[in-house]
Amino acid sequence: MGASLNEIKQRIASTKKTSQITNAMQMVSAAKLTKSEAHSKQFQIYASKVREVVTHLTAQQLNDIYSAGPQDGVNYNSMLISRPVKKTGYIVITSDGGLVGGYNSSILKQMMSMLKEDHTSPEEYVMIAIGGTGADFFKARGIDLAYELRNLSDQPGFEEVRKIVTMATTMYQNEVFDELYVCYNHHINSLTSQFRVEKMLPIVDLDPEEAESYEQEYLFEPSKEEILDHLLPQYAESLIYGAIVDAKTAEHAAGMTAMKTATDNAKNIIADLTISYNRARQGAITQEITEIVAGAAALD
Repeated sequence: MGASLNEIKQRIASTKKTSQITNAMQMVSAAKLTKSEAHSKQFQIYASKVREVVTHLTAQQLNDIYSAGPQDGVNYNSMLISRPVKKTGYIVITSDGGLVGGYNSSILKQMMSMLKEDHTSPEEYVMIAIGGTGADFFKARGIDLAYELRNLSDQPGFEEVRKIVTMATTMYQNEVFDELYVCYNHHINSLTSQFRVEKMLPIVDLDPEEAESYEQEYLFEPSKEEILDHLLPQYAESLIYGAIVDAKTAEHAAGMTAMKTATDNAKNIIADLTISYNRARQGAITQEITEIVAGAAALD
């Protein structure tokens, strides 16, 4: 009985240490989540302004495209025009490590289902992975990666991801693929995220009527077309970067939730072990009393 009591005490002590670690990790993830949410809000201000300028620049071109389709001899940026899809590009964003609950598994499971439903062979798509978990997952299944990016910081700056987002837009312009989707978990709140597939290229979400709602007017130097040739790739890059920031926020929220769950489970285990310990201790005391009483009775 004594050995059993010591074993239970050791399990209680080790579980308490584990709960302290998971509780600390929960607080770290919470701090990262707060910073990431603030970063995301700041970026949305920038993204909104870029969208406003791009919408102004493209308003007339979009009207022409929507009303009569692309016309010969007119300079339309390739990022605005849908073309026949021979290959599809995917940027899949996962974390680099674990301890984030079902964050990665939900992304990868739905990605594989989507690839199976939409494509008959790997020749029909180009895969780009952000995050080591996704990169290793696809490689293990024989899916070639056009590019992979690992070990992103907790609050990634644009310079950190510039190479991959610039490469993605360049590959589209060079017709390596004919449309580009970013697949990731969208952050809703600290407890909820949602798998999202967003079409980044061609840029099809600009509404020419939206330009009329903006009060700001612009003077352009050099021409609209020259500015647009430089601004549209930047706009596409900002959309991809925004998805990365959103995914990182969801990752921190998932990490915080996972560590909270682990801490709560550890507390429940400690409570159950404490009850077992008290019962075992009570049983040992009862047995000792019984033996003493029996011994005293034998002497009589």
